[in-house]
Amino acid sequence: MALKEFRKKLFSPVIYWNLIAMVLVGVALCIGLWIWMVQYTMHGEGVDVPDVKGMMLNDAEYALEELDLVMVVVDSAYVRQQPAGIVLDQKPDFGSHVKSGREIYLTINQKQTPTNTIPDIAGNCSRREAEARLRSLGFKIGPMEFVPGDQDWVIALKVNGHEVYTGERVPCDAPVVLVVGNSNMEDEEDEEEWPLDGLNDEIGEQEDFEEEEF
Repeated sequence: MALKEFRKKLFSPVIYWNLIAMVLVGVALCIGLWIWMVQYTMHGEGVDVPDVKGMMLNDAEYALEELDLVMVVVDSAYVRQQPAGIVLDQKPDFGSHVKSGREIYLTINQKQTPTNTIPDIAGNCSRREAEARLRSLGFKIGPMEFVPGDQDWVIALKVNGHEVYTGERVPCDAPVVLVVGNSNMEDEEDEEEWPLDGLNDEIGEQEDFEEEEF
């Protein structure tokens, strides 16, 4: 008897209507959540990012604000041929479709030439090692100068015609000249000195001979 009553209650219309109501409520909640997400994220709404490369910073900010975009300067570089404060790069790129209020990240040109610190090279390493270290630090290498000394050994560094020393800061775009030793130049100097020594000896012997005759 109890089993029959249980089956009767299980398949009663009240159970069915409750299940149908739960399904309808779930569908309504899903639809409401979808509508809210579309409105919150402004799906399908947005603007195209303008091309602000080559603009001065103030002009770029005005162009972005006109489209309800936010300018953020995140980096700087140095290009000698460009004026200070000009926009060198932008992210997102020109033509990208973004939402209103999106931040646009800009790289601008520095006002002053960046500098680098001269490393401890003079008198401590060979030409190849010096070139590798300087390039890794962002320096430019200029034409080398050769002086008498140990072969391919860096004796000094010069920038803009003046000798520079360890720890000194110099412009990054100024070429660094390596003053390198050349043992062949020492041999040439020795060869030039020998004839003069021989000539001096001959002159001395001749003077002694003339004094004896006198």
